Amino acid sequence: MENLIVILILTVIVGSIIWYLYRAKKQGKTCIGCPGSGHCSGKCSCGNNKTDNPRI
Repeated sequence: MENLIVILILTVIVGSIIWYLYRAKKQGKTCIGCPGSGHCSGKCSCGNNKTDNPRI
């Protein structure tokens, strides 16, 4: 019984993530993880450039 509950919870979580991604793409957001995803041209690196984030 416990396994069924865990499977149901995981299914709801994964389903919610998929639904969020689907709706975000349908609304025209190109970079969903980007803070400016509504204005993003789809070519941003979201601050992951080597010049923006130097690692020593």
